[in-house]
Amino acid sequence: MIAILKKEFNSFFASPIAYLVIGVFLLINGLFLWVFKDDFNLLNAGFADINPFFYLTPWVFLFLIPAITMKSFADEFNSGTIEILKTRPVSNWQIVLGKFWASLLLVLVALIPTLTYVYTIYRLGNPIGNMDVGSIIGSYIGLLFLAATYTAVGLFTSTLSKNQIIAFILGVFITFLLFYGFDAISNSFSNQSISIQKFGINEHFKSISRGVIDSRDLLYFISVTLFFLYITKNRLENE
Repeated sequence: MIAILKKEFNSFFASPIAYLVIGVFLLINGLFLWVFKDDFNLLNAGFADINPFFYLTPWVFLFLIPAITMKSFADEFNSGTIEILKTRPVSNWQIVLGKFWASLLLVLVALIPTLTYVYTIYRLGNPIGNMDVGSIIGSYIGLLFLAATYTAVGLFTSTLSKNQIIAFILGVFITFLLFYGFDAISNSFSNQSISIQKFGINEHFKSISRGVIDSRDLLYFISVTLFFLYITKNRLENE
């Protein structure tokens, strides 16, 4: 698994993918949080608050992570190298997990520079450091679990087609349904909103973002991630 992880991770930086993903992610966040005069602008908030970043990032990830994972298996199927990969002394689980961790590690690399946003808000607080540290830590933990779920979904959709664009579109569609679809349904059936929302990613992400790490939220993210990794492994076995 480690060998596949290293190969996949190095392949991201051997091509423009990694640089584009990190650059686009930081550019979008930088423009909305610091340049555009909108509701996301941190300097216009009037107080030390970085919550707009944690509201915006799940939506950016919804497009960026499927872009990272779309080639994981689609490219292997299209070029025929999947047969060579499956003849190596590694199990299907190791192949899936190696690609999963490589993609997730790239997302983590993209998140690291955003710690400068936290430091900037920390310094801008009055007095300095007047910010909800617990909420920020919880939000970053929530982003990591959310990214893991998005990555697992993206890997699965990558096995559904040899065409990377189709894999990307399917990845965006499914992650959108999981993130916002249940909220949209709950708005139509307000009397059942609480129970329906709990099936969606957004509800559990917001719960963790409050700074309270609830085992039920962690179990949700782990379960959904493992489910998509499992069906990805099954797809690989049937090819």
